[in-house]
Amino acid sequence: MSLYAVLGHPIDHSLSPRIHEAFGVLTGRPVRYERREVHAGGLARALAAFAAEGGRGANITVPLKSEAFVLAARATARAARARAVNTLSWENGAWVGDNTDGIGLVRDLTANHAWSLRDRRVFLIGAGGAAQGIVGPLLDAGIAALAIFNRTPERAHELVSVCADARVAAALPAAQASYDFVIHATAAGLSGDLPALPDTLFEGAIVYDLMYGPKARTFLTHARVCGAREVADGLGMLVEQAAESFLLWHGVRPPTLPVLERLRAEADAR
Repeated sequence: MSLYAVLGHPIDHSLSPRIHEAFGVLTGRPVRYERREVHAGGLARALAAFAAEGGRGANITVPLKSEAFVLAARATARAARARAVNTLSWENGAWVGDNTDGIGLVRDLTANHAWSLRDRRVFLIGAGGAAQGIVGPLLDAGIAALAIFNRTPERAHELVSVCADARVAAALPAAQASYDFVIHATAAGLSGDLPALPDTLFEGAIVYDLMYGPKARTFLTHARVCGAREVADGLGMLVEQAAESFLLWHGVRPPTLPVLERLRAEADAR
């Protein structure tokens, strides 16, 4: 049985092994999938060891997505567009990088939640590897405008420049414009920090955190208090992007709803 894994830090909380193992059962393709703790700067060594052990596919999480893009021998069009990799496939003795984050997010928003993105105004918090992976698919989904805010403004401006799309602009912390969606794409939830943004940003908006479970709770609770219309965490995105990775590795796209419903029921029971 080929070996697969998720690499990043922290990693103990990751649901990816459970998700891929469930996909394996649903599709009749048994999967061996592990968590591997890898810190920034250590990905090259970890991938070499993983390949030597028979690793044939890896999901990449924080803080390694940009590092994975640099290390990939070849990148797909969507990974090149994002300049970030969350999925690696071992092909012909080398790692090929892809990015399934954006399509996972769009599928969760539009299919699982039945929210339309067309002609909507989106405020994106963050400009790192997670944000880079979702910008292109959001634009492809037909949004009207995308404002990008980052604690370090230079990174937001850099991402705007790379997008080269008139709908994308850097946002100021004190911006008073209204938005249909506010999407949180930073790792601040790992420490419980909140971005320095006005409370009015959330009024009447659909607020989504790419994190899931307790890591998203502080941000989403704050958004509700500030008048968000609806809130959601990234559990659905996690399942949907995993399904796309599973398709790349195994040639079949697994059903996602049974897995998502099971994980959500377990989370709600806690």
